[in-house]
Parts: sequence; structure tokens; C-alpha cells
Amino acid sequence: METTDRYIRFDWAIKRLLRQKANFGVLEGLLTVLLNENVKIIELLESESNQQTIEDKFNRVDIKAKNSKGEIIIVEIQNTRELYYLERILYGVAKAITEHISLGERYYEVKKIYSISILYFDIGIGSDYLYHGQNTFLGVHTGDQLLVSTKEKDAIVSKLPSEVFPEYYLIRVNEFDKAAVTPLEEWIDYLKTGRIRPDTKAPGLAEARQKLIYHNMTAKERYDYDEHLNAIMIQNDVLDGAKLEGKLEGKLEGRLEGLAEGEKNKQIEIARKFKEMGLTIEMIIQGTGLSKEEIEKL
Repeated sequence: METTDRYIRFDWAIKRLLRQKANFGVLEGLLTVLLNENVKIIELLESESNQQTIEDKFNRVDIKAKNSKGEIIIVEIQNTRELYYLERILYGVAKAITEHISLGERYYEVKKIYSISILYFDIGIGSDYLYHGQNTFLGVHTGDQLLVSTKEKDAIVSKLPSEVFPEYYLIRVNEFDKAAVTPLEEWIDYLKTGRIRPDTKAPGLAEARQKLIYHNMTAKERYDYDEHLNAIMIQNDVLDGAKLEGKLEGKLEGRLEGLAEGEKNKQIEIARKFKEMGLTIEMIIQGTGLSKEEIEKL
């Protein structure tokens, strides 16, 4: 039996519901928690190229916002289940820069671009569920960080390149496996499970509890949403099966390599004894299958 506290998962909500201005508070909450400062959305940025493919439009959203200092920032959020996620991150940031800064914004007016990728698959080796990347220029010989002089309005100021270049956040949703205590952990738990605590104080999640209720959708919307969840489960089963198959293949290859190495060592030991007995190299080759070079090294 369905309960009234079932909430729509974020990866679905961002495709449909969170693009509505009335629901900006949910997105603002995620950005505030992740960037660790108060963020207010000005508008969602739509461009001609964004609308060329439905998949691109629905799996990424570009946001024009103001940070706690009143500075304009652009945030690009991607939900992805694709293995080519690094290429998608690069593609998304490049689009944000070329489309939204060059179209109507002077460069110094946009203080920063943030790329946030919500990843629903195993991306590789790492022990954390949240990774942060910045650009720095290090001296090849001295190891110091380069401070760059830039013109800002009528003044020359020194900045680290990391203050200007895009910043990247990778959220590894499936790696989160702890009890949610902090606002960030509550958000990651929601991204993974769709659960929201009744007593949540995390920015944006209280709004999500009110606006992302499963039973508020129409019957058609609920059907589409349930099909989306089924597709996710099937995809996860395929990925888990591929990982298990890879592990089994690795174990089998390891055993075969171990057996081959053991047989090789056995033949080397026999060849060593043959050599001590005074047998010719030709006879040792015939008896062990080792090469002339291998026998001469013994």
C-alpha cells in the first residue's frame, strides 16, 4: 500500500518539476548546502542548442544565480548514468561558457561557473561520495601557485586561477552508505533514495517534502515515473551483473596465470638440476621446454 510520504526522486524532479519558478527553493537548497553559502536563483538559462535534443535538455540544467556576496554565478547541474561522464562534464561547462557568458554578459560580471554532476553509477576507485575539483597553475620548478593580475572594473586585483576557472563537484550517489546527520548528508541520502526526514532542517528539503509528493502527480505522471524507476533498476542489475562477471573473469585469469607461473617455476627447477647433472643445453631444452637463453641464465 502506498503511503503519503513517498517523494519524487531528484533525478526525475529535475526533468519536470524543478524547472518551475515556484519550485526554485529546492534547487537553491542543494546549491546552498553544496557551495556552503546562500544561493538565490535568478533564472534558468535556456538556449537554442539546449533545446536541440530532448535528452540534453532533460538531463542538465543551467542556472543563473547570485551568491552570498551578490555576485552572479552560473551553475550547470547534470544527472548522468553514462560512462562517458567526463566528456559530458567538459561539454556542459563549455556550453555554459560559450552560450551564457558570451550572450549578454561581460566576462567580469560572471564571477564563477560551477559544474555539479550527480552520478548514478560506479565511476572508478575512490573512498568518498563527494569530490571537488579546481584549476591551479603550479610552478614546474618551484611548486608555488601562480597569482594572476586581472582587471576588475577599474582596479587591478590578484587572484588565484581557481577563483576564476570553473569548479567541479562529482556526487557519487551510490557510494553514500551512512546515516544522514548533516544537511549535506541529508541531501545525498535524498539523491540516492528519495527519502526525506520529517524533521529535516536541510535547506531545500522542507520545500521538497511539500512539492515533490508522489501522489500529487497525475495518474499518467505516476505511470511515467514508475517506468523511470523500473528502468533504473534494470540498468543497475545490468551494471551489477557486468561487475560480477568482470570479477569472476579476473579471478579465473588470476588462477590461470598462477598455474602457468607455477608450472614455469617447476620447469626452471628441473632445468637447474639437469644442468647440475651435466646434461647438454639441447637435452635440457627437450626435457623442460625452456629456451636456450633461459637455461643459460641458470
